[in-house]
Parts: sequence; structure tokens; C-alpha cells
Amino acid sequence: MDVLLQQLINGLILGSLYALVALGYTMVYGILELINFAHGEIVMVGAMVSVSVLAALTAAGVPVALALPLALAAAVVVCVVTGVLVERVAYRPLRNAPRLAPLITAIGVSIVLQNLAMIFWGRQYLSFPPVIEVQVYDVLGATVSNVQILIFVVAALTMGGLLLLVNRTRLGRAMRATAQNREVAGLMGVDVNRVIAATFIVGSALAAVAGLLIASYYGIAHYNMGFILGLKAFSAAVLGGIGNIPGALLGGLLLGVIESLGAGYIGDLTGGFLGSHYQDIFAFLILILVLTFRPSGLLGERVADRA
Repeated sequence: MDVLLQQLINGLILGSLYALVALGYTMVYGILELINFAHGEIVMVGAMVSVSVLAALTAAGVPVALALPLALAAAVVVCVVTGVLVERVAYRPLRNAPRLAPLITAIGVSIVLQNLAMIFWGRQYLSFPPVIEVQVYDVLGATVSNVQILIFVVAALTMGGLLLLVNRTRLGRAMRATAQNREVAGLMGVDVNRVIAATFIVGSALAAVAGLLIASYYGIAHYNMGFILGLKAFSAAVLGGIGNIPGALLGGLLLGVIESLGAGYIGDLTGGFLGSHYQDIFAFLILILVLTFRPSGLLGERVADRA
């Protein structure tokens, strides 16, 4: 039971990170019906920028209470600029093209961002500065650290803020109208281009927050970290129902718990043949199963083809 509780705690924290990244995929898909495979690299950029700025500020003697918000602000600015440029240069010209064209473009943008990050930061891993003294608490035999609690709380508040934005603001209403039907929304006075740009701005800001949290969770950042992370977050979005914001939250949490439980018990289930480092297979097994038996996801709606 101690192992089970520990894996559940780890899974919820990991799942909150997956959910935060999955929101970027599901927001863009809900409005543009585009799988933005470059979103994982936006998260990577946020992680690299935040770690670099935080290391520089702490080395200069800036207090942690000021260095962390400044590092996050720098990451948000860089990620938002990157996201807007990607949308304007790579996606907007292909908005009315066949679906395969923007999909291939998104993969190309992902590779370009990876290589640009490698050129700028190099191949080495960046270590997250030890700015927070780690304290461990006992919970019914399991352990949880203050850093893990902080990550979960920040992720939950960020996701809650997004729900309020989408459901309670004028911009959120415009986003929902554009997601329903871009042409009709435009006829009703909605500036579709501005809404789509705002969607990329919000998604990129979420990516910056996710990048900082993920770097603090694993303790490192790397130019190639966005690839597998992006695929896992995409799997979470598909699991919950891509294009559905509550579905992305549910899918991310479920994927994190399943992956964590799998990592904890895969050795026992396979007689020691597979170790915990095979945990990545669970995300993609889930993706295959969901696409096979329920392509619309857990909370997605089945939409009939029009005649």
C-alpha cells in the first residue's frame, strides 16, 4: 500500500504537468483543427530560458523570491514571441491548405526549434539551480516534497485560470465561437485572426509555465526534452478528447497516474524482465488503444460525417 500511495502521488504530480502541456495541443486543435507538434518545443524553450535566466539571476545575488518570477516572465515573453511567429510564418499561410500540409509543417517547425536551441544552448544538459531547500513530508507512509506540492499547486492554479479565461471572458467566448465555426464567427463580428493569435499566445504562455515546472521537477533542461514530452502530452489530449479542455485535464492526470503505476509495478508484472525505465511505452500503448476503440477520447463527442 505504501508503494501504491507513493506511485499515485507521483502520478498526480506528473499528470498535472502532462495536462498543462496537453492544453496547448487541445486549444490549437479546437480552433484550427491543427496538431501543433511544435508545442513540445515551445515547452522546451520555456524550460531552457527559465533555467538560464534563473541561474544568471541567482549567481548575481538576486533573491529567490524575485528571481523565480523574473525567470518565469522571461520564459513567457520568449515563448509567446516564438509561438506568435510560428503561427504567423508557418501556419497562417497554410490555413486553407489540405490538412497534410500544416501537419508536415508543424513537424518541420519542431525540428527547426530543436536545432536552434541546440545551436544557442549547446548539447549539454542545463541543471536547475537549487534555489528551494527541499523538505520531505510523510503522508501515510509515502513521501512528498515541498517542491512537488508547489508544482502541483501552480499547475492547478494555471489550469483553473485557463478555464476561467475560456468560460468567463469575452476572449473566451470568441474562442469558443471560433472553435464552433470560424466562418460564422467572422460574420458575427469576431476577428478570427486575432482570436487565433490570442490562442497561440495563451498556449505559449502555458508552455512557458510548464517548462519551468518540468525543469524544476526533473532538475534539468535539454534541447531535445520537448520531443517525447510533446508526444506524451498529445497522447493525453487524445485520451481525454482532443479539442476538449476538461478532456485534456483528465487525460493528463490519467496518463500520469497510469505511467507512474506502470513504472512502479512493471518489474513485478514481467518478472524483472522490464524495468521502470520502460515507463514511456504506456503513453503510446494508451494512444493506440484509444485511437482503436474510442477515437473521440473519453470526453470527446462523436461527430457524424455530413452528407
